[in-house]
Amino acid sequence: MKRSIFASAVLGLFTCAAQAQSNVTLYGVLDTNLEYVSNMSSTVPSATNGFRPGEANNVFRMTPGGLSGSRWGLRGIEDLGGGLKAMFALENGFSSDDGRIQQGGRLFGRQAFVGLELARAGRVTFGRQYTSMFEALANFSPNAFGNQYEPIIALAGANFRSDNLAKYTNKYGPVSMTAHWSFGNGVAGGGEVPGEFRRDTGYGAGVGYAAGPFATAIGYDQYNPTLSTGGTGTFKKAAMAASYATGPVKVMAGFRWGRNIAANDNTILRDNLYWIGTNYQATSALSLTLAYYYDDVKNLNLAANGATNNIANPWQVLFVADYNLSKRTDIYLSTAYAKNAGLNFDTSAISFANGYFPGAGESSMVGVALGVRHKF
Repeated sequence: MKRSIFASAVLGLFTCAAQAQSNVTLYGVLDTNLEYVSNMSSTVPSATNGFRPGEANNVFRMTPGGLSGSRWGLRGIEDLGGGLKAMFALENGFSSDDGRIQQGGRLFGRQAFVGLELARAGRVTFGRQYTSMFEALANFSPNAFGNQYEPIIALAGANFRSDNLAKYTNKYGPVSMTAHWSFGNGVAGGGEVPGEFRRDTGYGAGVGYAAGPFATAIGYDQYNPTLSTGGTGTFKKAAMAASYATGPVKVMAGFRWGRNIAANDNTILRDNLYWIGTNYQATSALSLTLAYYYDDVKNLNLAANGATNNIANPWQVLFVADYNLSKRTDIYLSTAYAKNAGLNFDTSAISFANGYFPGAGESSMVGVALGVRHKF
């Protein structure tokens, strides 16, 4: 009898919670592919080995997150009346090939924020979120910031998803705007240290315009990471992009200026990144993407790890064919060729984040992936 009463009480509690939070949505993506990569380094370059690559070998493997990072999440909105709403998002990233949590083992490493929105006044959110420049450029990324073969880190920085971030967003007709401040991002250090207010902080803003077939956006981002060589650096990026759609074709192009400065004000990296791409809806089910990326390295100073100051400018070509089997399931073929760097511009100088490091003596890399993606 006691068990029955207890079970009824618990059931009633969850029923009330479900009624109060009926607008909460559970969603997710699972994306896995079989991948071939040429000229892969047998070891991961790091500070301990002088950033020297190992022997070059080809690899055939199963890889998670081709077009989209595998994830599951919860999001919801509550109407508080008078045009005021509360919202939240919790999003977990995981490897769909082995089930491990990504983003350094964080439970909700992709997003974790709560906020308020007032009609016409905009939205303010607090927590782990995407930076303003990343959000502003999202619609101008040829492969929609695809995980596998798009140089996201080189374009937006390793801090494109930041901790302890307060963000404001609003939209006025065709104009959208966003701005943020991070009290301390955990990419390079802990941040939020007493007496070290600047450590690992960041800020930025973005403005977009979209009307009819034309759209454009500009963005700025600054990140002040804790450097392994000591002190706090200043990593600055500014970007602009535009797109035009006509019929089944959308063409886009962009430019990103970047400068990374050490604690002693010496320039670590100064570069200009350019990209151009097109999306073509060949049929109602088949979409094709072609993109080109080029990084003009103006100045490089990595004497601390023995790297050369003169490197050939990296460039990469990307092609994707994506076929929808239904509204939720698609299969895809992704291919990319990178020159003077690993795929996604992975080198110890430019990105060094995605794990595509060319082996010793190699200056190019090819990647081919055949995968399946399901959304729920």
